[in-house]
Amino acid sequence: MQQQQPARRPWTFASVCVMVPALTLLVFGLTQVPVIELLPWYTAAYLLIGACIFGPVGKLPSLRQAVAFLLPGALLVPLALLNVGLWGGGWLLGLPAWGLLLSRWTPGNRLPVGRVLTFLGLLVLGMAIFTFNMIWVIFSFTVFLLPAIPLIRLSYPEYRARRLQAGMEILLAATAVVVAVAIPTPEGAWAAPWMYAGGAATAGLMITYWATRVPRRFPRLQLGDGAIV
Repeated sequence: MQQQQPARRPWTFASVCVMVPALTLLVFGLTQVPVIELLPWYTAAYLLIGACIFGPVGKLPSLRQAVAFLLPGALLVPLALLNVGLWGGGWLLGLPAWGLLLSRWTPGNRLPVGRVLTFLGLLVLGMAIFTFNMIWVIFSFTVFLLPAIPLIRLSYPEYRARRLQAGMEILLAATAVVVAVAIPTPEGAWAAPWMYAGGAATAGLMITYWATRVPRRFPRLQLGDGAIV
């Protein structure tokens, strides 16, 4: 009897490690170059996060999954052109978790409205953490803990067997730290780049942790006559 292979899962932590340096670079780039010059980098970060979520699953996302993933980012581009680009950056904080929720959204597995509202509430909280991180400095140190997370997970045989994922997550986590430290602090800035990177890491990990705890199969609505939809 053939042994059933375990289901492949999105690289959620890797997507957070992509988001942290990307968001930090975009925030500090807004003070130095026109917004239009940052759009290719925003698009690249968006697609890389999507690749971390949907790529490891081994199949292309459905049309509605792709639209639900890409549409919010596309709608936020006009705001960036109107010098309100922070909202696009704020959406990046929750993009790994949003992609994870969408990866489980299939015709037979609906996406409950309550889950979406919870996600949006956590996104607002994450944006508050990121925005006011220069006051709550303790959250800034989270960025330096990123490499420790995959190293600790190596103690689990299941994770250790996924060598490509483990290696990429260690590399991406270390890269996030290097980028956060290497970016020079612009003159007159309220906080150093590594502080914003720490806020992004804290908010991103918080939201994605919630998303990973959501059951892989969402509950289906049962009507009064017993019918299930």
